[in-house]
Amino acid sequence: MFGIKAIWIVALASAMMYVTRYAINSWGILYLQEARGYSLTEAAFFLSINTFAGIFGSIAYGFISDNFFNARRPPANLIFAIIEIGALLLIFYGPTNELVQILAFTCYGFTLSGLMASLGGLFAVDIAPKGATGAAMGFVGIFSYVGAAIQENISATLISKNIQMVQDTRIYSFDDVILFWVGSSVISLLLAVSLWNTKVTK
Repeated sequence: MFGIKAIWIVALASAMMYVTRYAINSWGILYLQEARGYSLTEAAFFLSINTFAGIFGSIAYGFISDNFFNARRPPANLIFAIIEIGALLLIFYGPTNELVQILAFTCYGFTLSGLMASLGGLFAVDIAPKGATGAAMGFVGIFSYVGAAIQENISATLISKNIQMVQDTRIYSFDDVILFWVGSSVISLLLAVSLWNTKVTK
């Protein structure tokens, strides 16, 4: 699968990944405090681990895809996406334990950063026709941030509609929005895997 169709799929996969990325960045602290009972300091610490791990994730992704898969991105995308989704499930459904959350956010930040490097541009550059790599990068970038913007509105709506007031105290339910966040990562994985046989055009 080559050309414009493949780049559209990469752009959609990146947009779905950006939904989850910005969901964690925007709503993660609220979730960790309200649903998990962590303090503001503890919640911020977990998110900082997520960011720090990402520094190494993008480097590791390039090394793994280049050296173990001969510069083929789909196998590395699949491995990183499975671990990323597993980390999300651990964050949302795993035990409320600091060590578990540290592990989950480390894995999440590490693999998300790798996927950002690939779906956010590297994969599009690999498969774009010669002379169109800049346009491909820009196209994927636009989709990515549109996905992030749409996420904010959908997440805010889902969270707001599930707030209950109990004796002047807000009680949050994140069940619906978690399905949206995790589901976006699953859709991103499926879209990326659909490009398994796509070859580098350079």
